[in-house]
Amino acid sequence: MDRSSRSRRLAPLVAVAAAAALALAGCSSNSGGKKSEEGGPEAAAGKATTPRMTVALVTHQAPGDTFWDIVRKGAEAAAAKDNIKLVYSADPSAGTQANLVQNAVDQKVDGIAVTLAKPDAMKDVIAKATAADIPVVGLNSGLSDWKKLGLLEFFGQDESVTGEALGKRLNEEGAKNAVCVIQEQGNIGLTQRCDGVKKTFSGTIETLYVNGTDMPSVKSTITAKLKQDSGIDYVVALGAPYALTAVQSVGDAGSKAKIATFDLNKDLTSAISKGTIQFAVDQQPYLQGYLAVDSLWLYKNNGNYSGGGEQPVLTGPAFVDKSNVDSVARFAAKGTR
Repeated sequence: MDRSSRSRRLAPLVAVAAAAALALAGCSSNSGGKKSEEGGPEAAAGKATTPRMTVALVTHQAPGDTFWDIVRKGAEAAAAKDNIKLVYSADPSAGTQANLVQNAVDQKVDGIAVTLAKPDAMKDVIAKATAADIPVVGLNSGLSDWKKLGLLEFFGQDESVTGEALGKRLNEEGAKNAVCVIQEQGNIGLTQRCDGVKKTFSGTIETLYVNGTDMPSVKSTITAKLKQDSGIDYVVALGAPYALTAVQSVGDAGSKAKIATFDLNKDLTSAISKGTIQFAVDQQPYLQGYLAVDSLWLYKNNGNYSGGGEQPVLTGPAFVDKSNVDSVARFAAKGTR
């Protein structure tokens, strides 16, 4: 597709009147506390005076996964600054997530920010959004597919490169026998992480699938694996809640395995400080949510788009370990790292 046709396809929307009611309340997340139609706190300064617009943020968040609370917090901060009504909805089921995007299209929102954990399931509904002249940006998951699906911009990290970096770090740590724990089968980003680790790790690594929506099951599955193979010296988790659960599994199994993880939260920074988790790879989820929502305001009001529609905006990876955790922990405590 040439640049001119892309520009015509992504032409800015006519603003929806502030009084227009949205019936998206039924699309609320299963976790996260606030009602889906609530915005974040008012920005202290620099709040936009542009006409009110509505943005739908649709993710594949699973209940209890606190990573997405950080994404949402960043999105809410941008929405407050930009005079945006943010409507958040989420579901780990790709089919249901696609339906949530369709709901946003039907309600004629001014922009959509979406994750592409399972891009094939989102292809058709994203095509409907762009056909309706609703600009769509991606975040977190889908770096390999956002351009093919016609998204305007993407904010996240290259999961394969990040996995390769973690694999190299395991070599430096002297690991020999690792297990990579995937909490959601079919999630392309999680698969890319483990594949990346395998590519650069010089030891032996096995993939272990767990049910990420059932934390007691996660704990028992990891415990059983560690009891079965006492030679495992590193557990690689793909999210902070699962890494913290793995700490319990190591204790229950009487294992000497160490733990590394992707992603961060305030409890995990404490675990790094204590030494129960060795290190984490942070992708800055707050920044992903903030930039995704802010980008839609910038596109609508200024005609700007980051990366020129050709390159993603990378928010990670960054290693957090004992050497720098103190400087990160104070921001993690506020929910911005």
